[in-house]
Amino acid sequence: MADEAKLIIQVPHGSSIDLYLKADPPAAIADVRVIVEHLGAGDDGRLLPPEAGEVVLTVPSPEALRREPEQVTGAISASASEGPPLVVLVDGAEELRDDEIGTLLDAARQTDRIVILRILEGT
Repeated sequence: MADEAKLIIQVPHGSSIDLYLKADPPAAIADVRVIVEHLGAGDDGRLLPPEAGEVVLTVPSPEALRREPEQVTGAISASASEGPPLVVLVDGAEELRDDEIGTLLDAARQTDRIVILRILEGT
């Protein structure tokens, strides 16, 4: 299980966060437990919240993941051990740092479910 995907990062294709991750990806992206999906966005450049999955946390920016790791871990570990993927929504981001990804990976170790980080908009 150590080398199975635990975290899926979803970003709007062509957005600033998409371009950032392609040009200067954080080292954590190389982790085999992390998958990045570049999804088609709506006309406004935003992704909608996913239709599938259980939204457990919404934050305005990735910095909140770093500043409040106990909130992230609590939201993920409080969820049932079985079910659809757990979803963390981020309203907007220009970049994503290793420590922000690390917070989610640490939290993902607390569950058998996949965790999705969905960044709704590049800013």
